[in-house]
Amino acid sequence: MTRALLHFQDEMAPARRLAEAAGLPAHAIERHRFPDEELKLRLPFAETEAFPETLVLYRSLDRPNDKLIELLLPARHARQQGVTRLVLVAPYLAYMRQDIAFHPGEVVSQRIVGGFLAELFDAVITVDPHLHRIERLDQAIPIEHAIALSGAPRLAELIAGKRESPLLLGPDEEALQWVRQAAEVTGFDFATCRKSRSGDRKVRIELPDIEVAGRQVVLMDDVASSGHTLARAAEALIDAGAISVDVAITHALFAGDALAVIQAAGVVEIWSTDCIAHDSNAIAMAPVLGDALSVVFAS
Repeated sequence: MTRALLHFQDEMAPARRLAEAAGLPAHAIERHRFPDEELKLRLPFAETEAFPETLVLYRSLDRPNDKLIELLLPARHARQQGVTRLVLVAPYLAYMRQDIAFHPGEVVSQRIVGGFLAELFDAVITVDPHLHRIERLDQAIPIEHAIALSGAPRLAELIAGKRESPLLLGPDEEALQWVRQAAEVTGFDFATCRKSRSGDRKVRIELPDIEVAGRQVVLMDDVASSGHTLARAAEALIDAGAISVDVAITHALFAGDALAVIQAAGVVEIWSTDCIAHDSNAIAMAPVLGDALSVVFAS
């Protein structure tokens, strides 16, 4: 069975690391934006017979609105050319947090975007999707191969090489799953803070009942968006006597001035996976994503 991986130019580095790990040829999709903001895409296969039977499309869905169209166009075109299996590798998966209508009239984006992806692809592989009230990714993307991986074990390996016996701390209780996974890999102590939120950028952090004075602390989370949760946690830790605070995250969204907010709080190092391309990327997810692709290919 012939296989290939397609990617966009702005994600060439992580996509090609995955292609190498999975033993796939990698090709770039050419993209042109017209003055009216419409997109023109050009695939590297000129003839129908040149298309592989299985096509892997790599696209991380941070800043997702244009990118969802960038999935729709090549996926539909590939089907028309006879591609029998389409696999999406989206290391960051957007529109997962709105899983219920909190107020009358709200659109439940998780179901709609999940259904959209299920119509386009035979398999979807992602990392640390932001799921709140569901347990499995296939509840949001109703296909057999809806695979959710975690960046925590890879970040744990990185932390072990950077710090000696740090305290792994989640900035809120939702981060327990990530610090626990990292602790299982490293044997480091772990705990979580408690967070109360009064707005997108207004949070209050309560430290856990554990001694942090004189310790190196690594804050771990799935995503840094506004940066305020991590910043408030870092400030509280430094006030409590931590000798250093670092941040390790799966998804480096860093909306607006988020990076500056975190750094201003006294954080020493910020490490992220390459799920979203960013200067803070410190470890690649290609080995884990490649293993997941092997499972899909074998099915």
